Amino acid sequence: MTSDRLHTVSAALVVAASLQARPLGDARPNIILFMVDDMGWQDTSVPFWTQRTPLNTKYETPNMERLASRGMLFTQAYASPISSPSRCSLLTGSNAARHHVTNWTFRRGQMTDEQDDQLAPPEWNYHGICQIGGTPNTFVARTFVDILHKAGYHTIHCGKAHWGAQDTPGERPEHFGFDVNIAGHAAGGPATYLSERNFGYGADGQPEAPFAVPGLQKYWQTGTFLSEALTREALAALDSRSDGKPFFLYLSHYAVHIPIDRDMRFYAKYRAKGLSEKEASYASLIEGVDKSLGDILDWLERSGEAERTIVLFMSDNGGYATGREWRDEPLYTQNAPLRSGKGSLLEGGIREPMIVSWPGVVEGATRCDSYLIIEDFFPTILEMAGIHHYRVPQAIDGRSFVPLLKNTQTRNGKLSKGKRKDPSYGRTLIWNYPHVWGNQGPGIDNNCAIRQGDFKLIYSYKTGRKELYDIRHDIGEQHDLAAEHPDLVRRLSRQLGHRLRAMKAQRPVYKATGQPCPWPDE
Repeated sequence: MTSDRLHTVSAALVVAASLQARPLGDARPNIILFMVDDMGWQDTSVPFWTQRTPLNTKYETPNMERLASRGMLFTQAYASPISSPSRCSLLTGSNAARHHVTNWTFRRGQMTDEQDDQLAPPEWNYHGICQIGGTPNTFVARTFVDILHKAGYHTIHCGKAHWGAQDTPGERPEHFGFDVNIAGHAAGGPATYLSERNFGYGADGQPEAPFAVPGLQKYWQTGTFLSEALTREALAALDSRSDGKPFFLYLSHYAVHIPIDRDMRFYAKYRAKGLSEKEASYASLIEGVDKSLGDILDWLERSGEAERTIVLFMSDNGGYATGREWRDEPLYTQNAPLRSGKGSLLEGGIREPMIVSWPGVVEGATRCDSYLIIEDFFPTILEMAGIHHYRVPQAIDGRSFVPLLKNTQTRNGKLSKGKRKDPSYGRTLIWNYPHVWGNQGPGIDNNCAIRQGDFKLIYSYKTGRKELYDIRHDIGEQHDLAAEHPDLVRRLSRQLGHRLRAMKAQRPVYKATGQPCPWPDE
């Protein structure tokens, strides 16, 4: 069944909402999606596991604790192992296996895959996503932001975009329905966080590095760290609204992506705690993001908007804990007890910190152990906004997690009204990463995976190896159970192969023959 049949637009509602300023009786909530880049599951003082870990002690994130005390903490929130696939799934509601933006995007006409001696990547959508046709190697889809915009929301983008390649329509957030774009463009990271280096621009105003962050000239040479500059601009955009509409703010930090520059507001504190220079720099990046979250929460309270604003906190992929850092220096973080990190289909690469605050709906200091994935944000945010009917050209793979927010009202992570209220009950999640990212570590490069219930199967296109893990009882994925449960391996392999084919997923090909690698059930 196509999503055109599933979702029909309510034209009268859209037109009526867009023709007038927000009336006194408009009860629609404001929505803030606070996204962090490359933040690991344990890069916070908030424990997302059943116990506190040494990493929870290392980092100081009082505002993440503050948000968790007001809302629900999700212990099993998933994304893709790399940035662009996650962000494109977020905007479109489609799984990466379907939209084919399966690696990171940047330049028009260029793939970003590293070379492999045996395999070549498929012809994936290296130009990203677009809302209109005409650009090769793109996935055409309508975003939830465009739907919010047409329904009368004031939409603000601030920070990292990374949805489309340079010189394509998807490079610009405005293309996707944002009224305001602050510093968003094609790059997936910053050239530098330092205003002393003009965020990557020369004195002549021309970019000196490919990842130079645009549009922040007023902060050059002021000593303002990039995370702080973005926060100030986001707050200024909120203050300048005059239309009376409910707002959607997507505050998408470049932090904590490399380079690991020092945020001097917090760096000395972590050095005093005994961390190395690089570890302290990374911790300062994290606390800078946390300070930004606190500034947003403070603004909501000052403005009187706190009680009618939903805040969602999420990361786009696992922490950078594989191989070596780009300057060939030792790594500065990990995802323990999870194994591996960014680029991997092991838990360290795909399990993310996630918190949702929804005043009047979600009880504070609650937790949810049901699993979800990043494409679920698409139907969830629209349901939060009261938008239930819309037309889109793409198939929506995401499921709304509003039932989890409304029915998981306990402090032990269990549903209070039965498994039938749990959209993850019996659900199958899949991932497809038919690429060579370029780093080294377990679970990286040319893999696909499936999770159903407590079990996760990872299949290597390159070697044909299959790994099976019981996630509930082996969160660190230390014990491969494939040899012990061959029937389960066959069943999950069939389901993974069936779903990949149904989504028209892509596979790498053998250089020697030009033939695609076998499906996991072949």
